[in-house]
Amino acid sequence: MEEALAADPGEPCPPLAGDLTADVVILGGGYVGMWTAWQLLQRQHGIDIAILEQDICGGGPSGRNGGFTYGLWDDIESLTELFGINRAVDLCVKAAESVEELRRFAEDQGADIWFRRGGNMGVSSSPAQDGAWDGMVQGVRAAGFPDQFVPLTPEQVQEHCRSPIFRAGMFAASQATIQPARLARALRTALLEANVRIYEHSPVSRFGSGNPAVAETPGGSIRAGAAVVAVNAWAAQWKRFKRTVMPRGTYIVLTQPAPEKLEAIGWTGGEGVYDFRTALRYLRTTNDGRIAFGAASARAGMGTGLGPRMRYDEGSIAALIRDLHRMFPEFRGVELDCAWGGPIDVTGLHLPFFGSMGAAANVHYGLGFTGGGVGPSHLAGKILSGLALGADDEFTRLPLVGIQPKRFPPEPLLSPGAAITQAAMVRKDEAEDEGRRANPLVDLIARMPRRLGYRLGP
Repeated sequence: MEEALAADPGEPCPPLAGDLTADVVILGGGYVGMWTAWQLLQRQHGIDIAILEQDICGGGPSGRNGGFTYGLWDDIESLTELFGINRAVDLCVKAAESVEELRRFAEDQGADIWFRRGGNMGVSSSPAQDGAWDGMVQGVRAAGFPDQFVPLTPEQVQEHCRSPIFRAGMFAASQATIQPARLARALRTALLEANVRIYEHSPVSRFGSGNPAVAETPGGSIRAGAAVVAVNAWAAQWKRFKRTVMPRGTYIVLTQPAPEKLEAIGWTGGEGVYDFRTALRYLRTTNDGRIAFGAASARAGMGTGLGPRMRYDEGSIAALIRDLHRMFPEFRGVELDCAWGGPIDVTGLHLPFFGSMGAAANVHYGLGFTGGGVGPSHLAGKILSGLALGADDEFTRLPLVGIQPKRFPPEPLLSPGAAITQAAMVRKDEAEDEGRRANPLVDLIARMPRRLGYRLGP
């Protein structure tokens, strides 16, 4: 978080103390919660907003992710199946606009979030992944937006970034990368300057969805005419969401600066890179010549849920280091600066969902970004701000509003089932990395989610 603090040297926000009121109370000070507050200000001047955050704003997944910034074109196949081509395209276009709007926000605020539109490149890192992007390429062509994903030959991939294990792939020129903690701190600063009340280190211990909605913390309470639930993976602790959101661990290692080595492998265009493993690996360069290398791990399910191993797990970090050196042997001698982890809120359809609840329908939620929320969380702010104000507009009518997420099995099946399935997916990926076929039982378990209608596996 040192880079984030450098971008926002302001004092920490105090925890909630006393019983207060607001027009809207927002549970969660990550991207979704803060973008909702920002969009509320754009919609209604002078609106009284309070944000309750259990840590510091951006201290969860919003400040810990890889910084890949894109819309929803990656899910065009699922969206078309669910909603038809016209509604799917409308949703993808609006989500993609968030990339440029995010850049403009930072520029208007004078915030250096390390925005770089270098594009993102998906690559095959084993023969089993070859052509995994074909459906996405066909989907954007059918939608009339063929430039969203351009196929690359192995030679073209190597021109972007040389690695002994990279094969063919595809490129999305419109996508970007940011420094995620810097964006979180820029949002926090902008909201404080606009007189939004932010209470950090204020976990919500009890919540009532009546009219008014009441959020209680150890230090006090806030009563509000409308509430927004923007708590990411922590939604799994709520009875309503425990079968629709599954926490899953993802981890990142960061090298020390080595710009000369990046130049040696030709990775100087600012491209974000990811592969097509089930537990995909995602990597990008930084402005000072580092590699940030991340991947989802075998940590999944309610049982491992939100404990310390979601923030740091030695086994997952060791696997990342091994994969980094295998992908880029030139970096074997480059020391690592730090490593960290965090949970993401996985959904059964790999799509976020929005809606309202409570007898007064005055509590609104946006959840399930499955690790890809930097861009879509901006759109979420438009959706949730509209719902909170009772608006009927182009954002509150988007098809993700009111969608019924696919439910995971109940406990006691969920926790062990998720852990076993995720471990099988990782073992299958590792076997394919080595050019082997996975054990038949491992392969069967890894493929089971897809066969049951979940978009989680191969």
